[in-house]
Parts: sequence; C-alpha cells; structure tokens
Amino acid sequence: MPLITFESGTLTATMKAELVQQLTAVAANITGIPAGAFFVAIRELPDDNIAIGGKTVRELKAAAGR
Repeated sequence: MPLITFESGTLTATMKAELVQQLTAVAANITGIPAGAFFVAIRELPDDNIAIGGKTVRELKAAAGR
C-alpha cells in the first residue's frame, strides 16, 4: 500500500479533505495504482513550531492578515 505523507502547519478540515482527494488522485493517475490502495497521512505542526526566515508561521500568517 503506497503511503503519501504531508506535513504542514495547522489546516482546516476542508483543506485536509481536499488534500487527501487531490494527492490520491494525482498519485493514482501518475502511477497507475488504484486510488483505493493509497494511504494518506497528514501531520500538522502547531504554527508556533514552524519558522521561515526567523519568523514563526503564526507571525507570518498574522502579517499576511490571516
């Protein structure tokens, strides 16, 4: 069973559902393996535990108005 792992900051339930659907569809299309064989794991990290350029994701989202 193929495994797709996706790591990110906090996601909404809608985002997760869309990721699962689209990651599975693309992987199945490219590999020819049936979509029902794919296992998708989403690992969320708190926005305070991820940083880019010395700023946490929480800080970056706040600066972007999110």
